[in-house]
Amino acid sequence: MKNILITLSFIFCFACKNEKHQKTYSVSKENNTTVLKSIDKELDSLYALGIFNGFTATIVDSTGIVYNKGFGYADINTKKSYTEQTIINIASISKMYIGVALLKAQDMGLLNLDDPINKYLPFAVVNPNFPDEIITIRQLTTHTSSIVDTDTYLGTAYANKDDVALTEDLKRYSTYYQNPSSHWMPLAGYMQEVLKPDGNFYTASVFANRKPGTLFEYSNVGAALCGLIIEYASVKPFNEFTKTHIFQPLQMSATGWFFEEVNVANYSKLYFDELELPYYKILSYPDGGLITSSTDMGKFLVDLIQGYSGNGSILSQTGYKELFKSQLNEVAFREKKDFNVGIFTEKQLAYNVIGHTGGDPGTNTMLFFNTETKTGRIFMTNTDSKKENSYPVMWSIWDAIGRYGAEQ
Repeated sequence: MKNILITLSFIFCFACKNEKHQKTYSVSKENNTTVLKSIDKELDSLYALGIFNGFTATIVDSTGIVYNKGFGYADINTKKSYTEQTIINIASISKMYIGVALLKAQDMGLLNLDDPINKYLPFAVVNPNFPDEIITIRQLTTHTSSIVDTDTYLGTAYANKDDVALTEDLKRYSTYYQNPSSHWMPLAGYMQEVLKPDGNFYTASVFANRKPGTLFEYSNVGAALCGLIIEYASVKPFNEFTKTHIFQPLQMSATGWFFEEVNVANYSKLYFDELELPYYKILSYPDGGLITSSTDMGKFLVDLIQGYSGNGSILSQTGYKELFKSQLNEVAFREKKDFNVGIFTEKQLAYNVIGHTGGDPGTNTMLFFNTETKTGRIFMTNTDSKKENSYPVMWSIWDAIGRYGAEQ
């Protein structure tokens, strides 16, 4: 979520290349069973290469989940299998749930995306470089608010679940384990520390020197702030709002934002290659802290595909249209071509794909669907890997599950 934004841009571009490659296949309903057997065999072979300790690969269409299987281990020491019921933090794909929650709140008349954010917040958020410019909710959802991530934010957004000794291996891996469990604080408190001028984690560089609404710059801070806005608009904690209006209606029973909300017995171990990583909590949790399984993610993706076609169950038809609609002009993206964003969704226009990627210590995830074929894919793994062929293997997995439903 935080340290691999450049990597995620590369992942998204490669995912779209695979969409183009996907169109070279010829698949009909009659041979889908054969295709799935072929995919299953190929994924077994890819797992056997030893890059990922455990992963799930999921395929859905507008009718439901058509393929969903785990490979490898959730715990390599005990040989506990990584299955479709294994849960893990999905990192920045969490932002898609913020988008749906915002549009649900708008459907309910609790807020409007074009409202100023300060209409709902108990503290003022103002870009000091442009103090007279209003920042809107929509700008947060499209990463154009001029609120950006800082090194201070990146260094304070994580806290250990259980305090651990910071070994040399962990120091070499990352700095994410520097904050003890006592560093934890509620979302409102953390956002104030980051965004208020008198906050302990505030730096002036959290506001870019440009007018709000002008340029796209990916912002975890802005995403987390949306979660807080939902809290004040609905008078309900963000985790409870999403449980009531998204998880329960979709029967996502394995999903929650905090360890206390899920069955931790199903939580995978996290790895950097063979190094086991400690569990962590995210203070800005709406931007990347959702814990879920591939089965529950599949249910969510099915609803997105159905919603795109006008048959979703969570939002109004107007809400789904807003979720997927291209929100920005090309000038907002500098050099990016054929790229746009919906409400916390990423769109590669030339390849008709919508979705998001995610990455955090010990977890990498991808979720996309094709707006023409109405099929979607999900990849979730418990492993960060720096092995030489880790990227090619990941892309091969992604490409394999893309063969189902490919253009005829």
